[in-house]
Amino acid sequence: MRRNQIVEHIVLLFGVFLMMGPIVVAFTTSTHDAVTIHSGGMQLIPGDNLVPTYTAVLFEEGGFTKTVTGWGMLINSTILGLGFAIGKIIVSMLAAYAIVYFRFPLGTLAFWVIFSTLLLPLEVRILPSYEVVQGLGLLNTYTGLILPLIASATGTFFFRQFFKSVPNELLEAARIDGAGPLRFFWDILVPLSRTMIAAIFIIMFVLGWNQYLWPILMTTDESFYTVVRGIRQILQVWIGSNIPDYNEALALAIVAMLPPVAIVIFFQRMFIKGLVESEK
Repeated sequence: MRRNQIVEHIVLLFGVFLMMGPIVVAFTTSTHDAVTIHSGGMQLIPGDNLVPTYTAVLFEEGGFTKTVTGWGMLINSTILGLGFAIGKIIVSMLAAYAIVYFRFPLGTLAFWVIFSTLLLPLEVRILPSYEVVQGLGLLNTYTGLILPLIASATGTFFFRQFFKSVPNELLEAARIDGAGPLRFFWDILVPLSRTMIAAIFIIMFVLGWNQYLWPILMTTDESFYTVVRGIRQILQVWIGSNIPDYNEALALAIVAMLPPVAIVIFFQRMFIKGLVESEK
């Protein structure tokens, strides 16, 4: 290899070490018991509690009601992530489609009003959002977890820019063939948007999977706990002389990373293509 390629590989390997180092240490530490971690800190050498720790994390019933399992929390997080991502994609595509292809008055103003909501993150509007959800009786439901979050200014912006780059000849050809608005959207725009959909899906799925504050407010029933909240719950056991199950918290964190990583790996090519392609 040339000298500049060697330097590039060294930089990449250094970056991999920085990113993967903490994850490897978390995994090796999770294979030890809680007492060892409490007394000796993070461990670089794997222990002998790998199978018992991960089995307990996934299948042992816990929580205040002794009915919550890590597997159940993974299912809740998956439902939240998928509902969050799919809902945002549907709403964003329809909003962008209306803004780009329906020449209604103040359409541009409507887009910028939608885009300005990026200035109001969830933490700013969380109290009125909670009041609305509570008034609709959607607390402790999947609908209450997902529905208030699916409106996405970011997704609308990306799909608007994507639709504006679609050649007008396609629209004219569809009109000549007698295709209506719904058929043009479903048969032409949706297939063209597959890579963009994949890119937005990955971003929104990971964002929904990592939600912490919103599920805490929306759910008091342990059967709706997500895996991110479960990690926090494991560490909140300082009662008397009890030691938190650090190994189980780290193991659950490792398990929680696997679905988003799998989604990113599976859609990797489409994700990159969807963010960088400009020709249709």
